Amino acid sequence: MNETPAVLPLSASDHAALMRISTATLTTVLLKQGLRNVWMRGTRPLSQPQPRCVGRIFTLRFVPAREDLATPASWSSPISTRAAIEAMPAGVIAVVDALGTTDAGIFGDILCARLRRREVAALVTDGVVRDVAGVLSTGMPVWCQGTAAPASVNGLTFVGWQQPIACGGVAVFPNDVCVVDDDGAVVIPAALLDKVIAAGAEQERLEAWILERVQAGEALPGLYPPNAENQARYQAWAQGQGKGH
Repeated sequence: MNETPAVLPLSASDHAALMRISTATLTTVLLKQGLRNVWMRGTRPLSQPQPRCVGRIFTLRFVPAREDLATPASWSSPISTRAAIEAMPAGVIAVVDALGTTDAGIFGDILCARLRRREVAALVTDGVVRDVAGVLSTGMPVWCQGTAAPASVNGLTFVGWQQPIACGGVAVFPNDVCVVDDDGAVVIPAALLDKVIAAGAEQERLEAWILERVQAGEALPGLYPPNAENQARYQAWAQGQGKGH
């Protein structure tokens, strides 16, 4: 049977802070931490609009299909997507390594309905889903590469959950944190969470001020990014606004 690492809690304050930070800002902040490869390729919103979602990552992993393993009988195996879903606590984001496969749908309406019932925050994969009308009817937020009618066993074999995976070319570990919005999905390493939240909130404040200046007619050179003079202007503005608000 799979050994499932305990899912770490994500505090309400951290969740609320990340809900205010875009994935575009997060990739910039993580770049400054030396991490270039954090945006999962192929993770697009299945429908519009979808809410921004934040949560600890719960990983699932597929490998290429092996005909002696990927059979209808395997669906009732102790190692199955069904068993993995039952191991997911509320609030996590399920991140699925589907090897970028686009001709086999890994999840359909019934599995997504169960995810929704278990209050999983979102499903993110570099693969595709099937039964798209049914999936959409569940209200489950999904980020993926699109849809395909064939079942997952057509090209993939499910092998486990809560293991390190690669999704969209990014290394993903259980208990990392995922943020998804209209630009796709970004992974925040668990050890960097506090730094990223603090830097991300500051970056959002700075860019909001710059946008105000641009809309007021100011030119970009020296403003974006800000030179010393404009950085001082921003700091004075931020102090006046109250940086905690």
